[in-house]
Amino acid sequence: MTVSKMAQNLIGSEIIRIAGEVNTMIARGEQICNLTIGDFDPAIFPIPEALKDSITEAYQQGHTNYPPANGVAALRKAVVTFIQERQGLQYPENDILVAGGSRPLIYATYLAIVDPGDKVVFPTPSWNNNHYCYLSGATSVMVETSPANNFMPTAADLKPHLKGATMLALCSPLNPTGTMFSKKDLEEICDLVLEENRTRATGEKPLYLLYDQIYWMLTFEGAQHFDPVSLRPELRDYVVYIDGTSKCFAATGVRVGYAFGPTTVIDKMKSILNHVGAWAPKAEQMATAKFLGQEEEVGSFLASFKGKVQQSLNVLYNGFQELKTEGHNVDAIEPMGAIYLSARLDLAGKKTPNGEVLQSSKDITFYLLSEAKLAVVPFSAFGSSHDLNWFRLSVGGASVEAIQASVDRLREALQKLQ
Repeated sequence: MTVSKMAQNLIGSEIIRIAGEVNTMIARGEQICNLTIGDFDPAIFPIPEALKDSITEAYQQGHTNYPPANGVAALRKAVVTFIQERQGLQYPENDILVAGGSRPLIYATYLAIVDPGDKVVFPTPSWNNNHYCYLSGATSVMVETSPANNFMPTAADLKPHLKGATMLALCSPLNPTGTMFSKKDLEEICDLVLEENRTRATGEKPLYLLYDQIYWMLTFEGAQHFDPVSLRPELRDYVVYIDGTSKCFAATGVRVGYAFGPTTVIDKMKSILNHVGAWAPKAEQMATAKFLGQEEEVGSFLASFKGKVQQSLNVLYNGFQELKTEGHNVDAIEPMGAIYLSARLDLAGKKTPNGEVLQSSKDITFYLLSEAKLAVVPFSAFGSSHDLNWFRLSVGGASVEAIQASVDRLREALQKLQ
């Protein structure tokens, strides 16, 4: 059967492929510490009690019909107040767009801004930009980053690629690394965008900045989140923010995301999603609107939630530092935000107990899965080279005890290598 060229050539998610292997092993009864998916086990990280109660209440009140295509007014108003009070960002209700999580909003941003063949610049590793470029027909300009700067792009990294580009896609805290922009680095990038737009002729499409800050409330140990418009207000006409409740409230399945930005772009995104129908359920929207206005409940939940996430990340990070001290060729970057640890497992060239030589990050991934019962995702799943032996470890789906046990099994697996 013939399908479209787009569908025929679409590359599947490497993360989902690895997760499928993990699920097969679990179905066979194997005990796997699954650190692959950027999700939360509700038994470990439940959503806020007040939010759960409000969702139930909203269904009981009959909020089961279609919501407005751009989001219920109560939620858009609540988002206006929430981002103003917490980030100092002032956007009118009309410039808030609600959808079923952040994914449709990112895709709608691409479709609203990018024409086929337009250049989209983004760092690697980063989440899914290569796939959104493919779906929108954009020309991907992937800018390699390094652990020396915590895998965050610098102005020097990006500057050679911005001439003639239509969009720069950034994320902080970054999926997959759990690292963040410093104020200085983001200021310099913002200045580059402004400088580039000053060179564009009247009527020429500007350089837009897609800024994914879905993890911005999950920051640790004094790390501070920065955003473009707060640093450079003159960027307001060029920045589309991607945000929502999925990560900061462990509410991935509640599916309430929102975007905000320049009126012209947001209005076109509304039209696109109007045809797609990627709405968040009305009851969940009503409940989220109520919860965002409960300052005490929000603050209490975040304090507890962030503490638990950081504890899990610290156990993992400290485990890698112990392994490094023991002489194993591993390392990790101290987590700053989100739910991810960036870990280096430089095992290429090592021989496994059955005589196979590990050659790529893919080989290392499946060796760890089989020998350590530890499931991780290589940065190659996020656009980086298969030769880059860095990995994303996500702590949302595992207990502290399971994570600690996985470090012990990892030690044993490393000791078996020659």
